Amino acid sequence: MMTRQILKLTHIVSTVWFMACIGFILVLALHQAGFRWWFIFSLSGHSVLVLFLLISLYLFALFRGIGESQQIEVEHPLTTTSYYMGLYVAAPLLGGLAGTLAMIGVSHPIRFLLGVAMGTLGTTFIVWVVVDPVAGLVEMLLPTSRKHRLERLAQVEAERRARQEKREQLLAEAFAREEQERQRWQQHLRPHAEKLAALLASDAKDISLAEREAVHLGANAWRVGGLSCMRQLRDMTVALRKETGDESTASDHIAEWWDGIGNWRRPSLQ
Repeated sequence: MMTRQILKLTHIVSTVWFMACIGFILVLALHQAGFRWWFIFSLSGHSVLVLFLLISLYLFALFRGIGESQQIEVEHPLTTTSYYMGLYVAAPLLGGLAGTLAMIGVSHPIRFLLGVAMGTLGTTFIVWVVVDPVAGLVEMLLPTSRKHRLERLAQVEAERRARQEKREQLLAEAFAREEQERQRWQQHLRPHAEKLAALLASDAKDISLAEREAVHLGANAWRVGGLSCMRQLRDMTVALRKETGDESTASDHIAEWWDGIGNWRRPSLQ
């Protein structure tokens, strides 16, 4: 835990130092190119917020990498060590130290600071852009790393297939339970469907009584199995009406009679 905190703190200081050196080199280059100081500072002032956001995002990404590294030590025996991570995050500071040692004896302050900044930039570039990718590539080519990576990928694939099979099994079980429920409802709803079909054939003078009976049948189906049971009863009733050759408005009347029972709603376009 202490090592991780030291790495995070070191990286904060290194990043601030690295950005400061980049800013110094940029300002000096603009000044040497003939730009006046007021233009340089106004330009950098507008860029401060963007630079701050970029640094914050970069620090967040690296903190997650240090705090919760996804690298596996067996596959990355070098880059996961605390010594290598220390070298990686402290590269700007080491570069600044190297630049300082190289500029000993230089009396001109601008040249001295430029040498320190260039040492920081050069060392950071070498470590972050050259050394780190090469180290990662070498680790990937090691026989132990390759073997472990293949085994890990195979295990991940096996776990993925197991989860997929489990989901398919659960889905099949759900369908089977639903089908069993439908079969049970089929036997229970058969007399209700016959009665409802008879109500649909009632005369106009008995329509109020037929509607009350139909509402009672719909409410009973809702209590038995909810909206699915009501739909099955409706479908069975329509099928019975088809057998008698009268299917013109059976579905419409049922939809109107049952409107408001549970989740049943009459279709808006009928």
